[in-house]
Amino acid sequence: MSSVRFEPSGPLRGRFRPPPDKSISHRAALFGAMSDEPVAVRNYLDSADTRSTLHALLILGAAIEEESIPGTLVIRGVGLHTALEATGGRLDVGNSGTLLRLLPGWLAGQAGGEWTLDGDESIRRRPVDRVVEPLVMMGARVQARGDRLPPLKVYGSDLHGIDYDLPVASAQVKSCVLIAGLLAAGSTSITERTHSRDHTERILRRSRVPFERDGLRVTVSATDELELDEITVPGDPSSAAFMVAAACLVPGSRVVIDNVGLNWTRTGFMRIAQRMGAVIVGDLEEVDTFADDEPVGELDVAHAPLEATTVAGDEVPTSIDELTLVALLGAFAEGETVVSGAEELRHKESDRITAVVEELSAIGADIEDTGDGFTVRGDGAPPAGGRIDARGDHRLAMLGAVAGLACGNGVEVVGMEAAAVSYPEFQQDLAALLR
Repeated sequence: MSSVRFEPSGPLRGRFRPPPDKSISHRAALFGAMSDEPVAVRNYLDSADTRSTLHALLILGAAIEEESIPGTLVIRGVGLHTALEATGGRLDVGNSGTLLRLLPGWLAGQAGGEWTLDGDESIRRRPVDRVVEPLVMMGARVQARGDRLPPLKVYGSDLHGIDYDLPVASAQVKSCVLIAGLLAAGSTSITERTHSRDHTERILRRSRVPFERDGLRVTVSATDELELDEITVPGDPSSAAFMVAAACLVPGSRVVIDNVGLNWTRTGFMRIAQRMGAVIVGDLEEVDTFADDEPVGELDVAHAPLEATTVAGDEVPTSIDELTLVALLGAFAEGETVVSGAEELRHKESDRITAVVEELSAIGADIEDTGDGFTVRGDGAPPAGGRIDARGDHRLAMLGAVAGLACGNGVEVVGMEAAAVSYPEFQQDLAALLR
């Protein structure tokens, strides 16, 4: 386990291109494998999580060709309805919760097949019961350890459509059920309480499958094949958010972020930061836009004093992976920042509510656990600094690095190697903006 110290820095300056979007990379590979014709994927993320997806798809029978241009793949799939290979085999999802929760939707509809999905120590603590419940309602045979945790066994069955109300907004559960719906007799409808990221829906529409949206309700029907030829993955707004936060916190900073995804279901953090006084200029996609393509553009970010805010309800799903950064901004802001309705944070790579409260407290922040979120009190001055344990969580590792640049005495991050799960080049990119 590596320990890296991040000292208070001068301003961040320059242009920055974030790594490819992790969520869309997972989906691009999976939908490519489910297609009958070859699918070209451009700007695919090369990280531990996304390599787990490619490895699983290879075991299932897909062919994946890497082109000479980095991040360019041609996926020769096996089709939506097929006798997948590796029946009875183990599929290693590594640390990827996205793969763990999306792939069963496809496997569950392959009658006669049998697979076990398993992963690392962290993934074995991440619940899958929210996926198991709707799949069983559709006629699938799915078994989890203690009815809740991996390993997850999936026995392919004949599925039927359902009308399902998501108890908690989750793009992963929604995507799993939508994929299973492509293989199920009749139609399958899912109703969310509030919008979650919609990358799967955009790919479905581009794949020309029977698809309808009515407000918070989406419906798919059984289809024979996917008509998808290429996917270009934009820069990841969740990865870019760490550079945005650093530029917001370090005096004198100004950073331009190129080729970043601006999908409104992913840019909740940017809107929250703007509300806190951050200077973030760019064409964020308008809320409640439902399109086929992923919007891509540029963000211009500069340091400014911050004020506290409140985050709840509809904003949580569109900022779920960046809410720990909201806590960090709150520690530097004037006033009391409150995040509520974020219980989902307890089911990430770590219990992120407990982790962010304990680790930010360790560097001098005034923060408390409120059960479904946290409250942070700041006076506009930076915390003292100290030591943060990443706990094997890539986002906590990167949060610790950003905190170190702006805290009074810097921050030592224990377990910095966890950043490679989603952003292998994080330290190099950060250093380039500090030259």
